Amino acid sequence: MLAPSLNNDLQFRDYWSRASKRGASPRAAQTLLECNISVDVRAVLPELTVPALVMHRRDDRFVPARLGRYLADNIPGARFVDLPERRPHRDRRRHGRNPGRSRTVRCGRDRQRRWRTLTTVLFTDIVDSTRLAAELGDQRRRERLDAHDTLVRGRLARFGGHEVTTTGDGFLASFDSPSQAVRCAQTIVDSSERTGVHVRAGLHTGECEQRGNDLAGPAVHIAARVAAAAPTDGLLVTRTVRDLAGGSDLRFESQGEHELKGVPDAWQLFSVV
Repeated sequence: MLAPSLNNDLQFRDYWSRASKRGASPRAAQTLLECNISVDVRAVLPELTVPALVMHRRDDRFVPARLGRYLADNIPGARFVDLPERRPHRDRRRHGRNPGRSRTVRCGRDRQRRWRTLTTVLFTDIVDSTRLAAELGDQRRRERLDAHDTLVRGRLARFGGHEVTTTGDGFLASFDSPSQAVRCAQTIVDSSERTGVHVRAGLHTGECEQRGNDLAGPAVHIAARVAAAAPTDGLLVTRTVRDLAGGSDLRFESQGEHELKGVPDAWQLFSVV
């Protein structure tokens, strides 16, 4: 969408047309737009604890300013800045060949605060590991666990996951992409039986505190409880993961509301179809 001041600028219109066509094909552009529209991060906003500054121009014709205000209202402690209307002579600088110097806005931050990131957390758990030890003995049990660990690490590498730690009977891993986390967890569940073990898995996306190579925070605790609620050879995800994976080819089915031990309120969980 071009600003009115550029409607009669033939040189810019030609540039913008060529840039749009090079960016994506019509089908790819439609897919990207549908993906962006389907992403719903509202459930994550109250979990953010980093200083946040939301800036929005009041004359934005593509994204209404009320949506910026919604972000600021639902992120704890966020500040909203209502920017004035853009001056016409700056329209070209926004998308043209002379964008000018970029500006960086920094929020004040307590230097002692630990770094926190929005992360998708995966927990896996081997079902009946105690019974497995009694049936197989230590040596054979160890061999099966080693085979399972190798399988899980291979899947994490394939889908961009990061191994945080092993729990003895399972894994704690993190992902930047919720959809990749779902795919990885599903393949772990589907493939584990070939190593002679059965697993359950759970996923949740939330803000995590990074402590060296470890993760901490409510999101980690919630993911562990979601995994505990999953059936044998099953995967459950929270509504947050389901919403953030919107636009992908993944399909989810509601498994109703669950009470998670130590976690307030009821949580709607989903399986992967």
